[in-house]
Amino acid sequence: MSEDHPLAKLLARAAGGDRASFRALYDATSAKLLGTILRICKDRDLARDLLQEVYVKIWQNARSFDATQSSPVTWMVAIARYRAIDEMRRRKPETSGSEQELDDAAAEFVDPLASRDRREEAARLSQCLDGLEAERRQAILLAYCYGASRESLAERFARPVATIKTWLRRSLTQLRGCLEG
Repeated sequence: MSEDHPLAKLLARAAGGDRASFRALYDATSAKLLGTILRICKDRDLARDLLQEVYVKIWQNARSFDATQSSPVTWMVAIARYRAIDEMRRRKPETSGSEQELDDAAAEFVDPLASRDRREEAARLSQCLDGLEAERRQAILLAYCYGASRESLAERFARPVATIKTWLRRSLTQLRGCLEG
């Protein structure tokens, strides 16, 4: 991952104490992180509380982010995921030793076929994304990978929100056709 990535730049500036950059980082990623937390804890109020804790942790640890090791979103999602898991473990009633051992064993299992399938799907998706017009590809990635709102995309691309909605809908249809074909 490159340090030229827009979110990496925001993280670097936030590490230096730039609150405006941190706010922009929050705006660009909060929907994705909230979704990650919600998938784990299933409680919207708890997820919102955990999201705030996650962003405090991101603010405090922004200096430790290394763009050569992972993407900013991957790094932030990991923080969110681990915080949500920790909270669910804290709330979970004690399990017996044998149940805990089964949980640990299941968590450590890696299915090599599933891993290969994910790589192949990622390669196909990348190829299909390359078939989109540059601005539309960027809009899709910003919206669905980085959680950018339609309004922020409209501002970024200097287009009406309705145009952005159309771009996203048509691009998703094109991607679906490419992936199914």
